[in-house]
Amino acid sequence: MNLLETPIEYLKGVGPQRGDLLRKELGIHKYADLLNLFPNRYIDRTRYYKINELQNSNSEVQIVGKIINIKTVEQGKGRSRLVATFVDDTGQMELVWFQGQKWIRESIKINIPYVIFGKVTQFGATYNMAHPEMEFLDEHKASLRSAMQPVYPSTEKLGNKGISNKVINKMMQQLFGETQAMFSENLPNYLLDELKLIPKNAALFNIHFPKSQDLLAKAQFRLKFEELFFIQLQLITKNLIRKHKIKGLPFERVGENFTDFYNNHLPFDLTNAQKRVLKEIRNDLGSNAQMNRLLQGDVGSGKTIVALMCMLLAKDNGFQSCLMAPTEILANQHFNGLSELLNPETSGLNITIKILTGSTKTAERKIIHEALENGTLDILIGTHALLEDKVQFQNLGLAIIDEQHRFGVEQRSKLWKKNDVPPHVLVMTATPIPRTLAMSLYGDLDISVIDELPPGRKPIQTVHRYDSNRLKVWKFIKDEIAKGRQIYIVYPLIQESEKMDYKDLMDGYESISRDFPLPHYSISIVHGKMKPADKDEEMCRFAEGKTNIMVATTVIEVGVNVPNASVMIIESAERFGLSQLHQLRGRVGRGAEQSYCILMTSHKLSNDSKIRMETMVRTNDGFEISEVDLKLRGPGDIMGKQQSGVLNLQIADLVKDKDILQLARHHAIKLLKDDAPMEKPEHAKLREAFIELSKKKTIWNYIS
Repeated sequence: MNLLETPIEYLKGVGPQRGDLLRKELGIHKYADLLNLFPNRYIDRTRYYKINELQNSNSEVQIVGKIINIKTVEQGKGRSRLVATFVDDTGQMELVWFQGQKWIRESIKINIPYVIFGKVTQFGATYNMAHPEMEFLDEHKASLRSAMQPVYPSTEKLGNKGISNKVINKMMQQLFGETQAMFSENLPNYLLDELKLIPKNAALFNIHFPKSQDLLAKAQFRLKFEELFFIQLQLITKNLIRKHKIKGLPFERVGENFTDFYNNHLPFDLTNAQKRVLKEIRNDLGSNAQMNRLLQGDVGSGKTIVALMCMLLAKDNGFQSCLMAPTEILANQHFNGLSELLNPETSGLNITIKILTGSTKTAERKIIHEALENGTLDILIGTHALLEDKVQFQNLGLAIIDEQHRFGVEQRSKLWKKNDVPPHVLVMTATPIPRTLAMSLYGDLDISVIDELPPGRKPIQTVHRYDSNRLKVWKFIKDEIAKGRQIYIVYPLIQESEKMDYKDLMDGYESISRDFPLPHYSISIVHGKMKPADKDEEMCRFAEGKTNIMVATTVIEVGVNVPNASVMIIESAERFGLSQLHQLRGRVGRGAEQSYCILMTSHKLSNDSKIRMETMVRTNDGFEISEVDLKLRGPGDIMGKQQSGVLNLQIADLVKDKDILQLARHHAIKLLKDDAPMEKPEHAKLREAFIELSKKKTIWNYIS
């Protein structure tokens, strides 16, 4: 048996109780897990201070000296402290313990050289150090521990149970002693040479016991590259296997539906970006492999028309299509937009389209189910309702998923199972994903980007205003309404919270009603606690121009498409994340008129909030905004719960290490082009490690 597979409790100094704690708190089940518990940071212990060099800076220092006496000092109320006098050849100081005094008193040796380490404070003329880390000088010199002291991830429970950083360090020394620091290399020699990577043994040793800053940097680079390289190998292999193993439905012809619509009924000319993306999709659909493509495009870039063209291709080849959206509002918007484009009177096409959501009445559901099964329904738009077992297609050929990060893998896999041969999958998102995240989360998907807005769209002008400028902002709104425009005002909260001094929706609605009285102005209100029917009615009134102002919470982040709305005011904008601010801004700028986004904040702004406001004012580019967002929030927060497990990286960081990620992807692609099965002799170790990583995979793991 591989020694690294040994359960952690068998490591000397661990045992069943500590083993159980390590499992529960840090997920350490076996030796290999402990080996891969990488330090968060390092304390530089290359320098030894003299007592006469000490300053009252509360910083951590280490000193070589001797204890010459030790005494207990009573503090009253039955409490005491243990105080030792510690000296070197330049002076003396005190070491103090408030806990564990009996054990410490018994273990301390007088007049023997120690190395002490800890924070120094000053009382009067005397320096002291409370609860220092202590080692005999001889042991310190012989120790595996290096001058760069690692600080490991920990939890409060581990600390309370005595599993300190020092204890974990000792466990690590024991592990290296038992394994004799012999760890098998898993990267081919030519890659080590080309990238000047240090060997696996040296990398693991120097990540835990770095001999110098230089060796630590080399160890970190080697292990980060390896982690990202194996992730990329898995993702790219997954893509290759899917293309070879999972046969795609053949969309062999471009028929009259696609051609007639493209030539005669497109409401506007496609942008070059839309044409490029359509070409990429058509190549996929005609390749005999199952398409799994991610379509990224900023708000208003024209993803829907691309989706429709794909559905027409499906119809031309005798297949049905479905489009799944995360909310009823968005599903309805897609349905209304596509129904208008496919109107038989204007388009001349005979395409049947229906919508299925939680609100669909039972009688209508029955009609939809029958039409799906007998093949008379061509396109079905819907929410999670599409995933129900009762929803059976005659021949589903194309599944389009909108805002896919809101759906889990299991939910998406249900769509795959709606046909004997998995349908082609097009995943769409209006949330621009930073390149590093796309390469890590969707590295197994082919990615298309619509990076061009339709002609005639004017960039939205964004400004940041403080609450003290409110009167000027209100005057601006009145001027816009006088021109016939409509306004959104978005709030972060529905009800006031005592803890947070932010504008709340109801308070805002009342004050706006006072400042914009009837009959000149009419106001809609929409928030998440309203019944769906009431919400839809208010949205319809606004969309039809019956109200001038829409006061809302973020429920309008996706959903309403009102070309006449030209101003988006975001109250307490500091409460919103960058991607949310960008999504909200995308609700305006849909018509030919100049549109504006006004970010209202208090004067008290954190540094991150200032960066968010400056970024929004500076650029309309969703991809640039997403990169700033990634730096501010990190990958886990951006992707949300559904995807966060995917990014459980042990040492690499997608924000700081994007150059290493690109290097790893480049070499993974190069290797798989040359030897996809990894069967060459020089890839034997790599293949072994890869198989170990890829165990327990089923065909459903090929879904992204």
